[in-house]
Amino acid sequence: MVFECQQCGECCHHMGQVHTIEKNCGESEFLVNNQYTGEKTKVNIDSDKHDLFSDKSIFSDHPEACPFLRYHKGDRKAYCTVHQTRPEICKDYGCWRLLIVNSRGLRAGRIMYQRAFFSDDTDLTRLWKECIDPLVEPDDLVWDKKITRILINAGYTVRK
Repeated sequence: MVFECQQCGECCHHMGQVHTIEKNCGESEFLVNNQYTGEKTKVNIDSDKHDLFSDKSIFSDHPEACPFLRYHKGDRKAYCTVHQTRPEICKDYGCWRLLIVNSRGLRAGRIMYQRAFFSDDTDLTRLWKECIDPLVEPDDLVWDKKITRILINAGYTVRK
């Protein structure tokens, strides 16, 4: 399945615990240390994101955010200011397997890999417990199709 980022920024709100700036190399280049693996990566601020990177206001609301995550005030989307040179762990990450959107176009829930379900929507949670959780299907592709059908019939949209 192809993952399409919705630019919510949630995935990076605690990545400051993982990625730390070990060294400012100048010329908008930094050496980043992965606190868990010890892997070091040189990253550069994307040429179109220098102004965005200089705004540090994100850390008042999200003190553990990745040191390179920023929100654009105009569109309220999250941006990785080193997207072009980001570490491999960031390139490999996809925050959902299936995204569930309600009739108003808002995210109602998501299914992560290994079929883990996350939602604050009470109707969706009830639907999950009653119709999807009991579903026994070993084949992931078949399971995805079955639950997508259940969700669509209940008025949700599913994004892969």
